[in-house]
Amino acid sequence: MMKYAIFLGCNIPARVNQYDGAARAVLKKLDVQLVDIREFNCCGYPMRNIDRKAFALSSAGNLALAEAAGLDILVLCKCCFGTLKEAQHLLKGDENILAEINELLAEKGLKYEGNVQVKHLLSVLYHDVGIETLKARIARSCKGLHIATHYGCHALRPSSVTQFDDPVAPRMFDTLIKVTGAKSVDWPRKLECCGAPLTGINDDLAMKLTRKKISDGIKSGAHYLCAACPYCYMQFDTVQEMMISGNGDRQRLACILYPQLLGLCMGVDVGTLGIGMNRLDISGITSFLAQE
Repeated sequence: MMKYAIFLGCNIPARVNQYDGAARAVLKKLDVQLVDIREFNCCGYPMRNIDRKAFALSSAGNLALAEAAGLDILVLCKCCFGTLKEAQHLLKGDENILAEINELLAEKGLKYEGNVQVKHLLSVLYHDVGIETLKARIARSCKGLHIATHYGCHALRPSSVTQFDDPVAPRMFDTLIKVTGAKSVDWPRKLECCGAPLTGINDDLAMKLTRKKISDGIKSGAHYLCAACPYCYMQFDTVQEMMISGNGDRQRLACILYPQLLGLCMGVDVGTLGIGMNRLDISGITSFLAQE
């Protein structure tokens, strides 16, 4: 049985709890054991470009906790994933910073030695669980469903650090979509930013980026967007709802989280997957389900 320390970050427990529930339900069916380390704290992302030492210390604390438990880390958030990978890269390449960080960690009885792997949920499903195993667990396929797959930025770049997928022509997420029987459509703005980093800073520009993604997905024939990051998901769900209700936007392309889609195809009930928790209604996706 595969076993990981699950890292939820800050946003998922507070705002996207259905991502956590759906991921746990799917991984349980795949015999993947998850361990909750209560001492996990913020990944350090908010401090990455403000205070490198504070960012590294926050990340390293989490890495050291998983290392002490003898577990690799499974991350749901791509921002957290990219941040933890960036911290590992920084600490591996600078012995002085590593020594300074470990001196601070020692006050909590911790030490980071670089013996833990950080993996995103999609990587675990694709590489560790494996495509053939996933196919064998599909009970109902989504034939006829067209999905606009959104990769997000933080997992793909910088590719030398994250080592997630080809940053120019990624295929992992598309392959995982195909496992469900759905078609991953080709769309020109597939790899562009969702706009989330600008929300709260420049809302007009953030919504403009989101609007372009939505329009492009619709033109490409997608029935739904699919994401595997809470920030991207909230931009396509919560912010898009605001765009429709507050700004009068007429275009609409709801977003489903990947474990929700995979869970439906594996026979997990809609309540466990939190289908009704999404701001924009995605219940219509069940009409595509067919018995295998």
